[in-house]
Amino acid sequence: MPKLNRDGVDIYYEVHGSGPPLILTHGYSSTSAMWQGQIAALSKHYKLVLWDMRGHGQSDYPENPALYSEALTVADIAALLDAADADKAIVGGLSLGGYMSLAFYRTHPERVRALLIIDTGPGFKKDDARDAWNKRAHETADRFDREGLAVLKSLSAERASVTHRDATGLARAARGMLTQRDASVMEILPHIKVPSLVVVGADDTPFLAASDYMAAKIPGAEKVVIPAAGHAANIDQPKAFNDAVVSFLDRLDTRQQQKAAS
Repeated sequence: MPKLNRDGVDIYYEVHGSGPPLILTHGYSSTSAMWQGQIAALSKHYKLVLWDMRGHGQSDYPENPALYSEALTVADIAALLDAADADKAIVGGLSLGGYMSLAFYRTHPERVRALLIIDTGPGFKKDDARDAWNKRAHETADRFDREGLAVLKSLSAERASVTHRDATGLARAARGMLTQRDASVMEILPHIKVPSLVVVGADDTPFLAASDYMAAKIPGAEKVVIPAAGHAANIDQPKAFNDAVVSFLDRLDTRQQQKAAS
């Protein structure tokens, strides 16, 4: 599988199928392998791009903490779309991957055809809530430094079974990519102008209110709750998840065909 060199940092990615481009970004401390249950369904009619964020999986784990940030992750997504010859794409992800998809829209709205926001939060308006989140992110980083990859075994499904070379990248990614600096992603929600699907597992309690908030704030957004699913709705209930996403994408294609014909 190919790697993309980003100023000395190799980013691992996979391309499956052909058609309109669709890029999916995994959650923090997971990898592109979390989308295995989606490849057959989504690559049937789309060029599906999957990748490992820096510090994760088969991508590089640079030692410089400055090489882990929201801005660099957004730039990585843009470079991956360039590598896949995609001027515009359906952009989506789970948890941190969904947040980075929203951040990508904020920076490159002209490159986004639609958004898939899965088991994700849009950030925080209040400084104290953001500070509490960041404190937990730093505690997670410290735990990876102390305990290594053994930490993953106590985490949710999309992380417990994945492969990383070591825990150093995950610790740096927690400090540089999982932490948040402002409310800029949350503030973009009312200004999103592309079709958006918000997906959440019915049992993903920490993200239910955030999903309601995004569905209410993003103009015209659709929301699907996946029964009997937790934070990794696509792993817990792959058929229900795939059906919801494919239905949304089919309607997206229909709308765009009607628009072109009018």
